[in-house]
Amino acid sequence: MGNRKKIQSIIGLAYKAGKIILGEDSVRYAIKKNNVKLLIITEDASDNTKKRFINSAVYYHIPYYIYLTKDELSISLGRKIRSIAGVADKEFAEYLIRMLDNDS
Repeated sequence: MGNRKKIQSIIGLAYKAGKIILGEDSVRYAIKKNNVKLLIITEDASDNTKKRFINSAVYYHIPYYIYLTKDELSISLGRKIRSIAGVADKEFAEYLIRMLDNDS
């Protein structure tokens, strides 16, 4: 299994465990409340969305990655099209960061 598929599987597992925050408004609120440990922005998110969430991540010192497409993220979550996912669990976030760093 490729690293990209493994990352999708871990995101899906974190979602099933209730550790993923979805939706732009929910993620933005969670960022402000310091509940997001990792931010994943899809590669095909709009430029405005990317800019807004990158700025928030930098301001609140949250690691972020531009990774996966909307379709890939949606498949791993089993949900409709999403462009932003916030990981709320420290252990899931650290594991995903290690995997994402190895994939780049």
